Amino acid sequence: MKSVFVLKFRNDNYSLERGILMFVDNVKITVRSGKGGDGAVAFRHEKYVPLGGPSGGDGGRGGDIILKANEGMNTLMDFRYKRIFKAEAGQNGQIKGMYGHKADPVYIKVPTGTSVYDEATGRLIGDLVENNQELVVAKGGDGGRGNIHFANSKNQAPEVAENGEPGQEKMIKLELKLIADVGLVGFPSVGKSTLLSVATSAKPKIAAYHFTTLSPNLGMVRLDDGRDFVIADLPGLIEGASNGVGLGIQFLRHVERTRVILHLVDMDPNNGRDPYEDYLAIRNELGNYDENVLKRPEVIVPTKLDIPGSEERMAEFKEKLPDDADIFPISSIQHTGVKALMNHTSEVLSKAEPIHFDVQTDETKEYNYEPEAKAFTIEKEADHDFVVKGAKVELLLQRTNLDHQDGIMRFARQLKSMGIEDALIDAGAESGDSVTILDFTFEFI
Repeated sequence: MKSVFVLKFRNDNYSLERGILMFVDNVKITVRSGKGGDGAVAFRHEKYVPLGGPSGGDGGRGGDIILKANEGMNTLMDFRYKRIFKAEAGQNGQIKGMYGHKADPVYIKVPTGTSVYDEATGRLIGDLVENNQELVVAKGGDGGRGNIHFANSKNQAPEVAENGEPGQEKMIKLELKLIADVGLVGFPSVGKSTLLSVATSAKPKIAAYHFTTLSPNLGMVRLDDGRDFVIADLPGLIEGASNGVGLGIQFLRHVERTRVILHLVDMDPNNGRDPYEDYLAIRNELGNYDENVLKRPEVIVPTKLDIPGSEERMAEFKEKLPDDADIFPISSIQHTGVKALMNHTSEVLSKAEPIHFDVQTDETKEYNYEPEAKAFTIEKEADHDFVVKGAKVELLLQRTNLDHQDGIMRFARQLKSMGIEDALIDAGAESGDSVTILDFTFEFI
């Protein structure tokens, strides 16, 4: 295991690992939306309104948790230091029929290209691929109704109000997949970082050993005619990367969003490797990860043509490729062919199909028939103790104001209408037995 020491700056935006800016593209965070405000039980007591009646207002809606894409960010580094995000609860209802204030939403900035997954189920919640795009990951609870809503001809002064709906809490996984027009792929030390440094103003680390690049680097290519595109230097892949070998598995996801692939192949005759075998190996890893990547336009870029003997090796390499292969040899050290390659890449990019993100969100509905799940279950824990469980009945309890007798009686009627009373009798419950729902226990009569 490599030794690591981390220096944290006070602004918590960056961290240094042996002097290198850390790139974070995979984090888990917890989000908690706000509870809805409780409805109020109140009555008008005004001098000239002798029969004022109920006047309890509704509670305000709890705050949402919303992710917002920001193209100015390119890492999830900030979430290493803050992993829990909470929204405020809505204000309770007021007297004179006044509504409580709804809570403000909590916005969380994430880089464009962030995919959001539910950690518990693994389901994709949404994909933020455009600047300022928003995604609600936890909805605030609805406010409870005040007693102004429960007056009728039989009960003109009801002491009944609803509690606010609980907020949602979930753990979500954020995965950053860099959005670049062009991706540089190839074995370690084939010259990807050197090409990026020559073609753009980016300053990636360059050295004469493998795995110099430990995180993706982005650069903007600007051509003389005004055209431009974003190019990404992805850390070196090796054989078996799609199965977790080397560093590749950490960064293969970033290839998904590139529209054109520049496949760099080393022509150095002294490196002891076969260029064609290297080419096939990288293609195999890309296909194992996502076969759609192999359908994207590919420009094969033989590199290091400044080394003696490289021309002969490239001739042998080209003979093994299909006749329609798109080949552009370069020497980044001497800048030979780099400008022509960038112009050609721009032309290929202009003809490439845009990438369509097939995202299934919460709003997507599938009309497949499924038997309705049971609304509740009853468990007998002891001779005279029963526990009622179920999302619907538990939510009903949470939204019931039990501080007033009218509210308790309404809750009892709702339990009966759901069939819980009959189910308890069928389960063997008798008068005087204890029935528990969440943390609320009552006597069965």
